[in-house]
Amino acid sequence: MVEASPKVVVVVPTYNERENLPVLAGLLADLAMPGLHLLVVDDNSPDGTGEVADKLAADSPGTVSVLHRTEKDGLGRAYVAGMTRALEDGADVVVQMDADLSHPASVLPVMVETLLADDTAVVLGSRYVPGGSTAEEWPWHRKALSAWANFYVNTILSLGVRDATAGFKAWRAQTLRAIDLPSVTSNGYSFQVELNYRVVTRGLTIREVPIRFEERIKGASKMSLGVQVESAMAPWKLRLGHRRQA
Repeated sequence: MVEASPKVVVVVPTYNERENLPVLAGLLADLAMPGLHLLVVDDNSPDGTGEVADKLAADSPGTVSVLHRTEKDGLGRAYVAGMTRALEDGADVVVQMDADLSHPASVLPVMVETLLADDTAVVLGSRYVPGGSTAEEWPWHRKALSAWANFYVNTILSLGVRDATAGFKAWRAQTLRAIDLPSVTSNGYSFQVELNYRVVTRGLTIREVPIRFEERIKGASKMSLGVQVESAMAPWKLRLGHRRQA
């Protein structure tokens, strides 16, 4: 009897990504992974990304779907909505992936294989393990900020991973249920750190596989000052909150 392929749902939040989204959808389709689905979570993009996503879904019924949200209230909220939908739709594996083509689709099969090989709870696509890298075009100040952010987060939370702020992840469905996804409070990029912290504090296993992180070519970064402030405060809130619960 041939074992059925796991249902892998790639959740991609979008806001003004109409140029990048079709490219990403094509890269995922080219993988020819059995059971692979793309779920686009669009936050009412004014540039028409939602309409582009709807066309992709119409052209690829059963493998591409769209979740339209009426407001833009942070990356974390978009991911919670999309990942919750993926679980409701029967996903065995849920993947987080950016729409800006910074995450290499080619590594996705390795991440899923690593996830399912043993009792791993989540696999990170990591810039900072051996074999990982960032694009030469990435500005030096962003490289410095990223390196400092990872040092800062690990100093406070002791996550034990090289790329604590990574946004390219493959999750077992049962892991997302175990960490109580609906109760996650972070809105911006600190969402990544909060999820990792919930994994570690439950004694679950995180693994990292190397990726090359590319610079965005089209569109604009969503890293605002407010997002940076929230990201700086989040590790302390998580640590103090965990102490109170203990």
